[in-house]
This record gives sequence, structure tokens and C-alpha cells, in this order.
Amino acid sequence: MSLRIVVTVKYVPDATGDRHFADDLTVDRDDVDGLLSELDEYAVEQALQIAEAADGAEVTVLTVGPEDAKDALRKALSMGADKAIHVEDDDLHGTDAIGTSLVLAKAIEKAGFDLVVSGMASTDGTMGVVPALVAERLGVPQVTLLSQVSVEDGTVRGRRDGDAASEQVEAALPAVVSVTDQSGEARYPSFKGIMAAKKKPVTSWDLEDLEIEADEVGLDGAWTKVESATARPPRTAGTVVKDEGEGGRQLAEFLAGRKFV
Repeated sequence: MSLRIVVTVKYVPDATGDRHFADDLTVDRDDVDGLLSELDEYAVEQALQIAEAADGAEVTVLTVGPEDAKDALRKALSMGADKAIHVEDDDLHGTDAIGTSLVLAKAIEKAGFDLVVSGMASTDGTMGVVPALVAERLGVPQVTLLSQVSVEDGTVRGRRDGDAASEQVEAALPAVVSVTDQSGEARYPSFKGIMAAKKKPVTSWDLEDLEIEADEVGLDGAWTKVESATARPPRTAGTVVKDEGEGGRQLAEFLAGRKFV
């Protein structure tokens, strides 16, 4: 049987946009453009490389999110993934990492898998715990934060780089891995890939399809939530030093006064 790879991806607000909280203190996703999380692009790339090295492997991309999250799936499909799964349900609004891991695990089980590949973290929440939570729910080994990954003879192997040393780690399939932004640049979708992505299947599931109760997810079922938030104060004008012969001295006094020198 061919290797079944599932890549978990997330549709996130553009980091260059004006991001803020909605009235319920969840991220306001309506007033800012969204895109495929950059860190998840590395996961898609590594999954595609593994599939290319394994004859007949299949890559499925999976996301949980609103209707617009399909844009993230289309980007991954245009990079070369074979098919996609979109989990969408109004009751998912406000779901935290614990609830998200439940939904992902149920969807992965329903889809069938040998290897799950995730990015090291999302660029909005940046928690980095979802891969480990998914592995625990699936009851399979986790090999996380890899800067190099490969699969051979039913075993996934990789290198984890730390501050003081690099570790060579491995696990028997089925398994969950996460990759870092040092794992290799993600490929840019070609025009042919973009056109082909329009014809690739995207399956839609809701909570009922995954046999998940509404009170297990969403803001009311979240284990963590934002209690309060204060907008960052606007940036004030800085001190301008005009060089009329004394600019160097004024700059030195300014820095010394603030103990920068």
C-alpha cells in the first residue's frame, strides 16, 4: 500500500496587515487578509519531497477553519499536494489548541494516514503544541522540530538542531512529525500547478461528520482563552537631531542620557 501523508495547515491573518481582536477577544479574521501560514509551507514542501522519494505516495492537506480557509488549501494543492480536506463548522469559532488537536486527530483518523507532517507552529497563535497533542490523541510517536526529515522502510528519521547539539531521531510509522523553517525553502507554485489545483478534490467535513459534540470545541469549550486585551499605544514621534556642526555631540548626549552608551 502506498504511503499516505497528511499535512496539517492553517489559514492565518496576514502578519503585515492590521491585526486585532474581535469583541469576543478572538482574532478578528474578517478585517484582514488571510493566507497559508508560512511555517506550514515548509511542512508541505517536506511532505512533497518525501512523496517524490516514495513511489506512489499520496499527499493530503488538511485544515480547520472558515470558508476562506480553502485559499490555504488551494495554495498547498498548487504546490503539488494531491487532495485536500476542509473541516468547517460555525461551532468551531474560538476553538483553542486543545480543541483544534481533537478535530485534526478525528479528521486524520477518518482520512487514513501513515505520516502526519506539521509546521513547527502557526504564525498567529505561535504555540507550537498542536503536533504533540495530535500525536497523543492518535496514540502514535511524535518526532518534532526537525530541520531534516526522510522516510525509509517504515521509519521516519530526522535531525533536530538545538543550541548545543544536533540529535538524530527516528520513529516507526505511523507517526507525527513537525518541521522547522530550516528544513528547506518551499517551492513556488508554477502556473501549471495553479491551474491543476483547481481540479483537485477538496472534501468538506463538519463536526457531525467527525462525531464531535459542539461543547467539546469552540470558545465555550476552550481550555484557554483571552481574558483581556489592550491595544498597543500609537508610536510617538522620535527625537530629530539636525546636524549643524553639533550633531555628533547631541547624538552622543542623547544616547548617554538613556544609558545606551
